[in-house]
Parts: sequence; C-alpha cells; structure tokens
Amino acid sequence: MLSAPTGLSTGHQDRDQYRALELLDRTPYGRVSVSMRALPFVTVARHIVSGRQVLLRLHGGFGYAQACDGNVVAYGADNLSGRPEGDESVWTVQFVGTARLFTPGPAELDRFGRPPRTADDTPFDPEYLCIEPQFITLHHLEGVPARQVAHSA
Repeated sequence: MLSAPTGLSTGHQDRDQYRALELLDRTPYGRVSVSMRALPFVTVARHIVSGRQVLLRLHGGFGYAQACDGNVVAYGADNLSGRPEGDESVWTVQFVGTARLFTPGPAELDRFGRPPRTADDTPFDPEYLCIEPQFITLHHLEGVPARQVAHSA
C-alpha cells in the first residue's frame, strides 16, 4: 500500500489522484498510447508506481519507447481481468503525461520483476519510461458480473 505523497493538499481532486495511483499500483499491466509518425498506437506495458511517478517497462524491439520519449502519452489500466470470483466492483484509471526514457535502479528492477522471455517471438529487450501523471481520471462501476467464459462448438 502506498503512503500518502508529501506536499498534497487535502482537496478532493488530490485525494482522487492519490486513490487512482493506489489502485494503479494493484495491477501490473496497462496500455500506453501515443502517436508514431502521425498514427496512433496502443501497446501493453508493465508498470510500477513510485511516489507520484509511473514507471513503465516496454519491449524495445517495437520502437515504442523511443517514440514516447519526450512526448505526451496516455496510459490506462483497470481490474477487469484480475477480479476474484464474486467481486463486482470495476475500476479504470487513465492519465496523460510526458514520457521520458530512464534507467531503473536495482530496487526498481526488483519491483518490475522478471521480464517476459519473448515479444512476438523475439527476445524481450526492455526499455523503460518515467511519467509524472497529469489529468488523472478514475472511474468506478459497481454490479459488474465477472465475465463467464463461453466455449465455442
């Protein structure tokens, strides 16, 4: 569980932003969006929350981290697939912020955990981004039944 960031006012907006980061810290993966050569793209990323920053690990072989560096990106994550049986509470967190390439330290690497072995059948080559979220949005839905897996004939 995160401790409250220092320097925050007690306003409603700051509480919502802190709550959004706290929820984000509960799920390991999300989606980062940016435009690359004037075309939008969305890709999966591993994230960790560090204070008021969100740190991402992406596969370097796609070139997406380089495209994100220095640009405004959107990031989102949710608990849609990670809910225990009977949990009908769904949340989604979205934010925008400027992404910067960075080199994680040993403690951050430990928090990220083991990277995937491959990405699209090539060895996974990690690259890392740091984002300080701006314009954070948190939404809750209640009474959402867990999706039942249907089998096709």
